[in-house]
Amino acid sequence: MRMSNVVVLGAGVSGHTAALHLPRMLSKNDNVTVVTPNSNWNWIPSNIWVGVGTMPQSKVLFPLAPVYKKKGIDFVQAKATEIWPNGGEGVESGFIEAESTLPSQAGAKVRIPYDFLINATGPRLRFEATPGLGPDGGETVSVCTADHATHAAKELEALIVQARAGKKQVAVVGTGHGTCTCEGAAFEYVFNVDDRLRKAGVRDMVRLVFLTNEAQLGDFGVDGMTFVDRGFETSSELWTASLFRERNVEAIVGTAVEKIKDGVITYETLDGEKHRLSFDFAMLLPPFGGVPLKAFDSDGTEITARMFAPSGFMKVDADYSPKPHEEWRAEDWPKTYEAPGFPNVFAVGIAFAPPHQISRPRTTPNGTLIAPAPPRTGMPSGVMGKAVAETIAKRIKDPKAAAVSASMANMGAACVASAGTGMTKGSAAAMTMMPVVPDYVKYPTGRDIKDTRGDIGLSGHWVKLMLHYLFIYKAKAKPFWFLIPE
Repeated sequence: MRMSNVVVLGAGVSGHTAALHLPRMLSKNDNVTVVTPNSNWNWIPSNIWVGVGTMPQSKVLFPLAPVYKKKGIDFVQAKATEIWPNGGEGVESGFIEAESTLPSQAGAKVRIPYDFLINATGPRLRFEATPGLGPDGGETVSVCTADHATHAAKELEALIVQARAGKKQVAVVGTGHGTCTCEGAAFEYVFNVDDRLRKAGVRDMVRLVFLTNEAQLGDFGVDGMTFVDRGFETSSELWTASLFRERNVEAIVGTAVEKIKDGVITYETLDGEKHRLSFDFAMLLPPFGGVPLKAFDSDGTEITARMFAPSGFMKVDADYSPKPHEEWRAEDWPKTYEAPGFPNVFAVGIAFAPPHQISRPRTTPNGTLIAPAPPRTGMPSGVMGKAVAETIAKRIKDPKAAAVSASMANMGAACVASAGTGMTKGSAAAMTMMPVVPDYVKYPTGRDIKDTRGDIGLSGHWVKLMLHYLFIYKAKAKPFWFLIPE
């Protein structure tokens, strides 16, 4: 039997999940290769705790090479730069070109042929989209990587020192652009900052502000949720707003940050008004884009625009036809994550181009777009990764086999957002939704209200902590790791 080469670009939740499942599903004649620029795996949800100093960076990272060696997976530490889906330049099969990120071989180019390709490259952190944004050359911190989070914790500690010295401080947490995603991460971080300040005894010295591109609290980039609480229907807006009031966190919604300069955030609100907010500490998330990948046909003609959306995310089996918000449907969303015209190429997790936002996009009177981008992280990413691995395993045996479906319009998700740590005093908001992409044709509220819930309390923190250790155990491919659901 001819050996099949499966190449996975990226080792985040989607890519790593697919890579670990593939050897279980394929024969010993088949080969799996992971190409990623990073040497370590990062459990990103726990960067929140690293970012307030309650968990060391070492607890959210581990080296990838030993795991892949144990599972018989080839590991190439490199940054993918080009995809040649039809082969070319003397190579018959599709191949990718990458640049090594090993210190001893930095910049060296390598070509890796494939029979099947999974693009799970994750996001490019677009700090440059807002002048002054970000920890590298900007004035704000981030928790998007473990290194960023460690830096954020040091800056937060410096604010606490100033507050203890009797100096009033302003801390701002939120989104640094009108089109950001991951509002849930900002939500987690602001309440962990609140918790850290209280435990440091300086909460009364700090004005804590949540600055978000969500039009309403509780939107989370998924158009909010409706669920039953104590026998009554309630909204995620009311539910989350009560937490902001309880913790005395000031919320400013519907914002697009314009620039950050000299300790001042300039932002626009949905009414078109411009505002300025001085700060001593700010953690603002950047918008995401696709990593810079180019695509070429076998004759060397560039086909990047054919395979990728302008955002840099890869096009898949979604309906990308432009249409007004009122005409958006759940069926617009991809099911198989196949690249059109290339049934052996897939994009999963943040790497695939969504057909449109989930939340309603809004534009200010000045023409500024304020529209939370769709989240494609965590549980949905893992489910996509496994589904595509199953599709590839089926198609190696039968090229005409139907793809496994994993549409976010039919997929449920659970999210546990930390609101403070401690085995007796910790807290977290636990939320489930079914489906992730609301279907207003099928459900009056967009989702199945029986499977869409929200709760907050100490038990949520225990679940969050348990998930931290469970998913790191799974990602290390420890015994029976595959029994832990995505």
